[in-house]
Amino acid sequence: MCEVFAGQDPERYAGVTRRIRINGQSTSIRLETAFWQVLDQIAENDGMSTPIFISKLHAEVLELRGEPENFTSLLRCACLKFMELTAPEAAKPIAAE
Repeated sequence: MCEVFAGQDPERYAGVTRRIRINGQSTSIRLETAFWQVLDQIAENDGMSTPIFISKLHAEVLELRGEPENFTSLLRCACLKFMELTAPEAAKPIAAE
């Protein structure tokens, strides 16, 4: 298997819990470090803190679709969407190396 995936630093996929407020409710969210880094980047790009970004995202999802069944999965997918939108057009295959 390609070492670019298997050889990554274990800290990158370590679970990290952050306590935040969503719609005035205190809660905790547990995600891998790599996802927190992407969420921090999204929030910074939009000129807000990560908790504010997450709270706004949750409010928008509530308005569009109701309470999400799995909000942490939605956050992970939001990170993937951000990466898709910001990736260079000509990405070469990595796993085939």
